[in-house]
This record gives sequence, C-alpha cells and structure tokens, in this order.
Amino acid sequence: MSQKLIGRVSALALAAALSASLGACATAPAAVDESMAQIQNVPKPVNRIADSHSYARPADARVVHVDLDLKADFDAHVLSGKATLDVTGRRGVDQVILDVRNLDIRSVTDAQGRALAWSVGADQAFMGQPLTVKLPTFAGHETQKIIIDYATRPDASALQWLNPQQTAGKQKPFLFSQGQAILTRTWIPTQDSPGIRQTYTARIEAPADLTVVMAAEMLTPGGEATTPGHKAWRFRMANPIPPYLIAIGVGDLAFAPLDERTGVWAEPSSLEASRHELEPTAQMVDAAEALYGPYLWGRYDLLMLPPSFPFGGMENPMLTFATPTIIAGDRSLVSLVAHELAHSWSGNLVTNANWDDFWLNEGFTSYFENRIMEAVYGRDAAVQEQVLAWGGLQDELKSLPPEDTRLHLDLTGRDPDEGMNTIAYDKGAAFVRTLEETAGRAKFDAWLRGYFERNAFVPMTSELFLKDVREHLVKGDAALEAALQLDNWVYQPGLPSNAKAPVSSAFVGVDEAAWAFFTQKGKAADIPWSSWNTQQRMRFLNWKPPIANADAPIASVTQLADLETVLRLNEEGNSEVRFAWLQLALSARYEPSVASAEAFLTSMGRRKFVLPLFQTLWNQGDWGQAHARRIYAKARPLYHPVTTGSVDAVVGQP
Repeated sequence: MSQKLIGRVSALALAAALSASLGACATAPAAVDESMAQIQNVPKPVNRIADSHSYARPADARVVHVDLDLKADFDAHVLSGKATLDVTGRRGVDQVILDVRNLDIRSVTDAQGRALAWSVGADQAFMGQPLTVKLPTFAGHETQKIIIDYATRPDASALQWLNPQQTAGKQKPFLFSQGQAILTRTWIPTQDSPGIRQTYTARIEAPADLTVVMAAEMLTPGGEATTPGHKAWRFRMANPIPPYLIAIGVGDLAFAPLDERTGVWAEPSSLEASRHELEPTAQMVDAAEALYGPYLWGRYDLLMLPPSFPFGGMENPMLTFATPTIIAGDRSLVSLVAHELAHSWSGNLVTNANWDDFWLNEGFTSYFENRIMEAVYGRDAAVQEQVLAWGGLQDELKSLPPEDTRLHLDLTGRDPDEGMNTIAYDKGAAFVRTLEETAGRAKFDAWLRGYFERNAFVPMTSELFLKDVREHLVKGDAALEAALQLDNWVYQPGLPSNAKAPVSSAFVGVDEAAWAFFTQKGKAADIPWSSWNTQQRMRFLNWKPPIANADAPIASVTQLADLETVLRLNEEGNSEVRFAWLQLALSARYEPSVASAEAFLTSMGRRKFVLPLFQTLWNQGDWGQAHARRIYAKARPLYHPVTTGSVDAVVGQP
C-alpha cells in the first residue's frame, strides 16, 4: 500500500477506531472522532478530461469542496438553503462555471457576504443550464469561496418525496436522492461531472420525528434540536468523490449493526427482515479486502429504501442505497450487496472520468462482485451468476445497434442514461474475466490490486486503463498482448473471438427439464422445482430452445396454466423469479398473469423490472397495450423520475 493511499491514518486503524466508537449502540453508528476525520490526504489534480455532459471548465476553475446547509420542507417538497463551494482556479481566470437544472438561485456571494455577479444560461435537454459566477481574478491556485442561496423545485429529478402511504410503515413521509448520472445538479449547484471529485460537508434540517442519513460520516447521531419540531444533522465526507455519489435519505429510520463496521438503516417495520437478509455483508467486506486491498471508507452501511427506489442498489460511499426487492427471505439475492460493495473500489475509488466510459465502473464491479460471491458462497454459485449474465448479454447484443455494443461509447448529445445497459455491466465483466483467464489469476489479481492503488481518487478513461494494462500486466509480452485483444474489446462492437461463454454443470438438469416441459409438452409436476436454487429457477423460466423463433412464445397458455397451478408463480415472493415468470407469461398473452403483473408493478419502482415488463406488454399489440396504459396510469405516480423517464418513452404519459 503506497503512502498516497494510506494518507494520515490507515484504513485498518480507522476501522478499529470506528469499532471502538460504535460499542453496543444499536440506534445509530457513532460519530468518528475529529482526529479520524481526514481519511485521505490526496492531492486533487486539475481535471483536463473532456466531459460532454457538463458545462464546467475544470482546467480553468474547479470545485474541490461543497458545504451544504439545507432544510427539508415536506409540505412544499423543497430543499432550500445554501451551498458554499471551495473553488480553485488557474492564474488569470475570473469565473467558475457550474451545472444546474431547474434550481431557483436567489443570490451568490463571497465568503464576506459581498454579492457576486452570476448568470444562468440557456437550458438544454437533460443537461440543464450553466451557472456562471464572476470571481476576483485568480492569482494562482488559491481557493475562493462562493455561497449560493437556492431552492430545489418539487419536480427535481434527483429527489423523490414520498407520502406516508408510499413507505413501508405507512405513517411518515420519506425523501431520498438518486444523483447518477447527471441528476445531482437538480439539487446541488456544483460541477456535476464524475471526473471532478469533491469532498463535502452538510448540515440538514428536517422534522424532529424523522432521521437524516447521508453517504458520509455521521457527526451528530440523534440530531441536534433547532427550531421547535425540527432537528439538524451534520455529515462529513473527507474523501474526494464524484458528485453523483452525494446522497441523502430522510425518513422514519432505525439502525441495526451487523458487526463493528457494517449495519443497516431501514424503516422500523422492515428493520429486522432487512438485518436478517443483509447479515452476510460483514463477511463480504472481509472477502473483498482479502482480494483487492483495504476498504478505505470507514464504515459500510446500507439504507433499505421504500419500494419506489429505481435501481437495485446505488453505491453511495459509506451508505449503499438498496431496493427492498432483494428481501427474499432466504438471502438468495444478496449478490446485489456484493456488487454495491465492490463499487467501493471500482467506481468510488477509481471512477470513470465521463459517462462514455461507464463500463470502467460497472464492468469491473460486476467482475469483482462475482469474485466476492465465489469467496463467500463457492465457485459453483459464482459461475451460475456468470451464466445468467451471459444469457442476458446475448439478448442485449441482438437488440442494440452495433455502435452501442462497444465498451467505450460516444454519448455526445445523448442522455448518459442511454449508456447504462447490460453492455457496460456484462460485456465489461466478460472482458475483465478474459484478462484474468488469459493472464492467469495470480498475475491478474496482483495487477488489479495495484490498479486500484495506483489510480485511487483519480478519474479513469478507456485510454488510461489500456495504458495501465499494457504497462503493468502485459509488460511487453507480445503473445499475451495478442491473446487479450484489448482494443477489440474496448473499441469494437460485439464480442471478440476470445470471448468464452461460461458453463455451469448446475444448469444441465435444468436445461433437460426445460426441454422436456417446453418442447415435449411435459408436466409441471415433473419439474424438480423445490430442489432448485433461485438461479436455476431463473434459468428454467428464461430458457429458450436453440432453434426457437425469438419473437414467439415458447409456452402455450395450457402449459403456463399448468406451471401456475403447480408452482403458484403468480404469488412468487422472490422478485427475480417473479419477474422471469411474468416476462414469460405476458409474452404469451396469458391473461391470468395480468393481475400478478399489476400487483408487482404497483408495489415497486425498480427500473430493471418495470421497464422490460411494460415493453413486453406493449409488444403484444392491442391486448398488451391496453393493459400497459391502464397499469401505468395507476403506477406512474409511485415511480422515481429515473423510471418514469424510461417508461414514458414506451407507453407515453397517462
């Protein structure tokens, strides 16, 4: 471990300090002592990598720290207050350009309260507006403070304000944020680019009967009394992070520790189920550290969000945001925790410099997730996950235009969400797995551990990644260079010739049962369903015969009725299995599945499930479109803007 990574206090020493400070507290993780605040002492280099999704010019002037002082108004659905930005600039520069989107800017001043000239430029679709602030001319790389007094709007795309009926407890409201990819600018005026890393502090005032959590070190467990009926909560993130990782949650929350440095926040009514399901988290952190080095963020906690959260999880540092759809009761879906934990290295530590290289976050993380699962649950479980991902990748490769099947994309003029697909995750993971298998695991692991060390807290691009691979893994070995096909993987569409499909012996019997049932008109009673795990059940429901017409359902209505009668799939509680069943049933226009689909689609807002199900309905012509319109009119008010933005493009707004 280099001194650059360790800084003023080692990660292990910090973990020990956190353990001591937590003690037996089961209500909230204790604040870290002031001496532990500076986790890292990392230089903040000027970013010179272009980002077409930001107005910022960080080579001239860049934000290095954000301090928030905001109040949450649950009646108006508004966060309002001040953001104080620390800005460094190049000699001769007299302005800084920030990213904002639909923020109400009231004033901009310097640290002494003197008014600064500012202007908001023209709005562009999904990009928002540039906020230009005039500054005293920089004499060098000194730091200037600007204080922006502002308010968000009720429709801020990063924020979702939930009424009590939309929560698990049904008693109190809830607020959460989701900043990826470029939505942080809808609630914080800053330079909203993943390559412009910033530390942050925050003071958040909220109703006293609610708890505030953030993706940061909590300094005030229990909050501080302010005005009658309100409390303030303070936070600090000492590591420089990309702004999309600044995150907040406010609601009726309780905390349960898993071990000395991990725990879970959830609404009281779901805390025990969440704690039980997420118990393997502590073991996963240990496994991840054994693979690729110390966890450098102090605590690793999870926030179990209400069902409308649009993603499976979000890797906000120190506090992963998670969907309740992973609560299956048998811990069969905890690979999501392994994925978000892995982001603590790939994504949070080494981050894509812009959204054209999103695969650098997700491809590495998907690979790392699988290695954690292998360490905790064994090789066979990990390979089953690989096989399922490979099948999804094949479907995605067929559905996308060739240029969008490259790892390195050109998203200029496009919403960066368009690059957040299976290619980044599963083609990226297949590439990293190819590096491992071709170079050998021992050699590869040594390189990857070093990659995280060398590039910690530094923006990464495909070009820089390939340079690192060639310098530290290939090392001039011409045969290895040729075998890896590095440029083909990154810059060419589809899969190179050295891509190998993973194979799991656990699926042999599943495929035989699927062949017998779907093609030989077998009986559901003959399927060994009870002996299969979640992955095997998903394999069965997603199965297609090798020569099948991809556009035709492989099961008849009679067969689906047999499956439902025997296996009760319309009532399935495992979200992944329920989703796979509904995709199969709706594609065959199986009417008895519609009520189950409606119940599923109105009980959660996870885009991974919601969007494909509406697409499947829509593709069924008049029958499916009528159901899609009716269900979406009911479900849309429950969804986060990330989800509605995608489904609107399919179904339209009700």
